[in-house]
Amino acid sequence: MPADATVLHPMPGQDRLVLLKPLITSELIEVGEYSYYDDPEHATEFETRNVLYHYGPDKLRIGRFCALGAGTRFIMNGANHRMDGPSTFPFPIMGGSWAEHFDLITGLPGRGDTVVGNDVWFGNSVTVMPGVRIGNGAIVATGSVVVQDVPDYAIVGGNPAKVVRSRYPEAEVARLLELAWWDWPAEHITEHVRTIMSGTVDELAAVAP
Repeated sequence: MPADATVLHPMPGQDRLVLLKPLITSELIEVGEYSYYDDPEHATEFETRNVLYHYGPDKLRIGRFCALGAGTRFIMNGANHRMDGPSTFPFPIMGGSWAEHFDLITGLPGRGDTVVGNDVWFGNSVTVMPGVRIGNGAIVATGSVVVQDVPDYAIVGGNPAKVVRSRYPEAEVARLLELAWWDWPAEHITEHVRTIMSGTVDELAAVAP
């Protein structure tokens, strides 16, 4: 029997772990089934504490089966300041007559949606900058600051995050993307959990539906 993708706390007695899909209320955030966030103090506050400066219209899209460690944060395009004049300070948001110049901070260039693929693992305290795309099967090391796109099945780390190595050779990455096990029916995934977690690419291919 597949795990229930609709429960908020999938681990009994462990309120620190939440499935994000049943938690999210914002139309600007899309999360696939079984992706979770782990935080001993603020797990259910993910939308307000971990997705910052999200004033739209850019979206945060997270795929299925992603694991987000405590303190994983997404900086959205609303954090941008003007850089083409002597000061970067956002005077209009302070109110008063300064608010008459709100046009100076609207329409700032953005990098578009932030997109996380499927089966991505984030270590603790990762920061993802606006408009970044993180590929399927990637691993982001603890404390990393991701400022540019991450290839599928890459392991990245550091500030700024750089590719440490690929988890698989290029040909096997292509096969894994074609197999896309995260899109298999939940019942089929349930039947082949051991192969998905510990098998080879050939073994995974052999049990594909």
